[in-house]
Amino acid sequence: MNRRRAGRLQPFPPSERRVTRMSLKTTVAFATIYLVWGTTFYAIRVGVQDVPPFLLAGVRFVIAGLALCAWTLARGERPPAARQWAAAFVIAFPIFVVDYGGVFWAERRVPSGVTAVMMATIPAFMALSEVVFLGTQRMTARLGAALLIGVGGVGVLVSRKLSLGGAPIDRVGAAVLLVAAIGWSVASALTRKLPLPPSKILSSGAQMLAGGVLLTALSAAAGEFRGFDPAAVPAAAWVALLYLVVFGSIVAFTAYVWLIHRESPTRVGTYAYVNPVVAVFVGWALGGETISSRTVLGSLLVLVSVVLITTMPPGKSAGARALDEAA
Repeated sequence: MNRRRAGRLQPFPPSERRVTRMSLKTTVAFATIYLVWGTTFYAIRVGVQDVPPFLLAGVRFVIAGLALCAWTLARGERPPAARQWAAAFVIAFPIFVVDYGGVFWAERRVPSGVTAVMMATIPAFMALSEVVFLGTQRMTARLGAALLIGVGGVGVLVSRKLSLGGAPIDRVGAAVLLVAAIGWSVASALTRKLPLPPSKILSSGAQMLAGGVLLTALSAAAGEFRGFDPAAVPAAAWVALLYLVVFGSIVAFTAYVWLIHRESPTRVGTYAYVNPVVAVFVGWALGGETISSRTVLGSLLVLVSVVLITTMPPGKSAGARALDEAA
C-alpha cells in the first residue's frame, strides 16, 4: 500500500513496514503451533499402524534432537556440560519415555483426536502437583472447579454407563494417557530444579536427543526390533515420521520459542485448547474417526478445565507455567 503525499504516492515508512512484517510473522507462528501440533496426533496414529510405537518415537526424537543441537551449536552456542547432559537424561525420562512413549503406544488403541483431548489435561495435573507436592500453589474455588470439570470430561470419555452415542475409549489406553500427562507435569517441575543449557532450543534439543536414545533402548528391551522389516513399512508411515520430525519437532517448536519471547505465555498457551479441536477434526476428516456426543461433551469439559486453569491470574496459574515450559 502507498500513501499520497504532496501529489505523489509515498511508501509506508520503514517502521510501519517492520510492524506489518512482524504481525505477519506472529500470525504465521500462531498458525504453525495451532495446526502443526494439532495434526501431529493423526501423524502418530498413521505411523504406529506399521512401525512399533517406541521405535517410531525413538527415531523421531533422535533425528529431531540431533538437528536442533547441530543447528544451535553451528550458531555458536556452547555445548552442554556433562552435568547438563545428565539433567537432560533425567528430564527426558518423564517427558519422552513416560509421556511421548505413552502417547505413541496408546494411539494403537485410542483415536488420535481423543488422545489430544486426554493430553490437554496436562495443565490440570501440573496445578495439582503444585498444590500437593511442591506447595507453590494453593487450592482455590476456581482451581478446584476446573479440576473437577476436567475429571468429569475424562469420565465421560471412558464411561460405559452413559448413553451418549459412540463407544467409550479403551480404558487401558486412557489410563496410559493419564500416566503420560502426569509424566509431563513431573518433568515440568524438574526443569526448575536441574541445570540445563540456558538456550531453550539447545536445552530442548538435548532433551529430545536423550529421550530418543531412551525410547530406542526401551524399544529394543520390549523386543520391537524382532521381526521388524523397514523395507515392509509403507510410504504413509515414512511420510508420517518425516512430518513429525520436520514439522512437529523442529518447525513448530522453533515457532513456539519465537512466540514465547514476543507474546505473553497466556496467549501462546492458547494452543493447549486449540490443538485438541484441530486433532479431533483432522482425525474425523482424514482418519474416519467418529465424533459422537460422547466425544463432544468429554472434549468440551476438558477444554473448559484447561481454559480455567491457563487463564488464572499471573503467579497463580501452574498450568500456564507448564505450557510455557512445553517442548
